[in-house]
Amino acid sequence: MSIFQQIKENKFYVGSLPLPIFIGCSIIVMISAWLDILPKSLIGGFAVILPLGWLLGTIGQNLPFFKKFGAPAILSLIVPSVLVYNDVFDANTLTAAKMLMKDSNFLLFYIASLVCGSILGMHRVILVNGFVRMMIPMLLGMILAAFVGVGVAMAFGDTWEHAFFYTVAPVMAGGVGEGVLQLSNAYSNILNQDYDAFVSALIPATVVGNFFAITYTAIINRVGELKPHLSGKGQLVKIQFDGMEEALKEDKSPLDARAMSGAVMTLATMFLLGLILEKLTHFPGPVLMIIATALVKYLRILPESVEKGSQQWYKFISGHFTYPLMAGLGLLYIDLGSVVNVLTIPYFLTIISVVFTVSMTGFVCSYFFKMYPVEASIISSCQSGMGGTGDVAILSTANRMNLMPFAQVATRLGGALMVIGATALLRYLHS
Repeated sequence: MSIFQQIKENKFYVGSLPLPIFIGCSIIVMISAWLDILPKSLIGGFAVILPLGWLLGTIGQNLPFFKKFGAPAILSLIVPSVLVYNDVFDANTLTAAKMLMKDSNFLLFYIASLVCGSILGMHRVILVNGFVRMMIPMLLGMILAAFVGVGVAMAFGDTWEHAFFYTVAPVMAGGVGEGVLQLSNAYSNILNQDYDAFVSALIPATVVGNFFAITYTAIINRVGELKPHLSGKGQLVKIQFDGMEEALKEDKSPLDARAMSGAVMTLATMFLLGLILEKLTHFPGPVLMIIATALVKYLRILPESVEKGSQQWYKFISGHFTYPLMAGLGLLYIDLGSVVNVLTIPYFLTIISVVFTVSMTGFVCSYFFKMYPVEASIISSCQSGMGGTGDVAILSTANRMNLMPFAQVATRLGGALMVIGATALLRYLHS
């Protein structure tokens, strides 16, 4: 049925709402923004990002050709940032979105939902094999990408120190909060220079790297569609075990509201457990949350009903809130102004070489570690994304949100190693 036929029969949905209802809701939101009465709360924040994300996601899903290359995710992330750059939104609208996205940290809640839900809904054999096999490609990809990126920058006349510390390292540092800010603090202390100047200098590399990681993922996902033998269709490892067919079978049972509400408590508990372990080990809490959840799954501590509820909650969140979340990220996290100031061909080519190398390392290594090349490459791409923001954008581009646990490990663990390595090297050079 064509789009026009669906609209005529009132069967065309924008996000989760029929088109007429969506238009009515959007008009009320716009009037509220115009009157400057959007509440600076969760309600106001959702009122901003839901219609924006659903609209852009729906447009992307209906664009011929481009929909096969991640148009819904790219539009949801880039268009809001372009609108902010051109001062389309008023301060009240942005403040309402900020309350949801930054003050309440909806991104963290979203990621925790996906991590816990996908891990608890994954077969134990697939879970363990996936984590073990991705470690070497992750480490090898970081090393190779650093050498290739520095080499490309030097070919255009840059010094290796400037190329590594200001371009290559921030691309693979794991985002802004966990990466750029930590690098900036270290650089400031070691070089005894202004902290804010380093933040401004490093953030563009992270943003540009994230964009090219999304673009690469869209292309490699399309390659997987054209050559199905390269894709696991969301499964990372190539393994056979008893009950595999049943484990990979999609759960089509009705949603259990009681179990799903219990899933929210489960993910909150696992997140808090990660914070407690961080206090004891000084290791990143989100990574410890992933490890703790994987142990809970492996040891079968939770009953099947709780695991199933967590998996259903993950599907609900990823199915209805991904594009709105990305719209919120575009509104508040993608600063195009800082990127425009450093746009040069050598800068672009250096970052492209980093993203391509780290991603292709995963692709090539997959043949030696019995992983599907497309999935392995997509997870490796997350190493050059903007932390959790990048993971969401990259995985949603390829419709692989179930890989979030592996992406988070690649991003956070790989980012932490890059921050530690860059800091140690800079301290050695300036000791």
